[in-house]
Amino acid sequence: MRPPAFWQNPPERPGWQARALAPLSLLYELGTARRLKKGPAFKPRVPVISVGNLNVGGTGKTPTVIALADGLSDRTPHVVLRGYGGSEPGPLRVDPTRHDAEQVGDEALLLAAFAPTWISQDRAAGVALAEDAGAGVILLDDAHQNPSVPKTLSIVVVDAEVGFGNARVLPAGPLREPVDVGLKRADLLLSIGDERAQQSFAASLGHHLQLPHATATLELLETGMDWSGLKVLAFAGIGRPEKFFRTVRQTGAELLRAEALDDHQPLTEALMKRLELEAQTLGAQLVTTEKDAVRLPPSFRTKVLALPVRLQFTDMAGLDTLLEKLP
Repeated sequence: MRPPAFWQNPPERPGWQARALAPLSLLYELGTARRLKKGPAFKPRVPVISVGNLNVGGTGKTPTVIALADGLSDRTPHVVLRGYGGSEPGPLRVDPTRHDAEQVGDEALLLAAFAPTWISQDRAAGVALAEDAGAGVILLDDAHQNPSVPKTLSIVVVDAEVGFGNARVLPAGPLREPVDVGLKRADLLLSIGDERAQQSFAASLGHHLQLPHATATLELLETGMDWSGLKVLAFAGIGRPEKFFRTVRQTGAELLRAEALDDHQPLTEALMKRLELEAQTLGAQLVTTEKDAVRLPPSFRTKVLALPVRLQFTDMAGLDTLLEKLP
């Protein structure tokens, strides 16, 4: 399901749909505020870094967690997340040799390739198990609105190109809570996008920016693959598939067709056979994201190329200082 177009209206012109949905947004906002008032009932023994967002959908949290896991490798980082889309409630440690995306979710399966990863609907229980397993620091994925575990450092991630949309809370807009409220609990705002998007986003922040602001881009990971001139049928089931299709074009590949799927959409045998037949008709190679690749049926894993990207910081803006101050 694609986000409604009016979510991206300018805040000063939210549209009649947003105004009509305002009462429901107020109820959602009150529910979030009530949940946050509960406060943590668990005290972790190691530092906890929260990587969350204010928007629904993809903002770049997973690449951020991967970058932090790499940068903190000497501190034995473990990742704890809910495991969106998986059938297992946890808490359990993700084992890529035993688990698949239907059990633990695609994000957890991808992250497990970079650091020990735990899924747990009860975040505190997941953190406790990670600590017992030797974690020196916890990377808590998508828990900015979850108060069950106190955070040592809270990072809010935003896609610089879309920003905070019309600045309205669900369902009138794309936000889980108002910008000022969410950023008040954050230690760092990380916006991801190219220079043009960053400039536009920074100009739109206004009075909201009262905390350190770091910037980063998503860059293609060089694997030695020569994409130039390769005929491609690309598909993606992520928050903003058009970003992935843009990256495919930037490789020099010839994008013959782009299939935008719903975020976390199951890649069924029927869907993949249809895409395979279309690719054969076009004389094209099937290409997808790393996150989608872990959801592929086993029979298609050798037929589809994954295009990997990694987070590259362009302005650390105090992030190093914050990390150095971790206990």
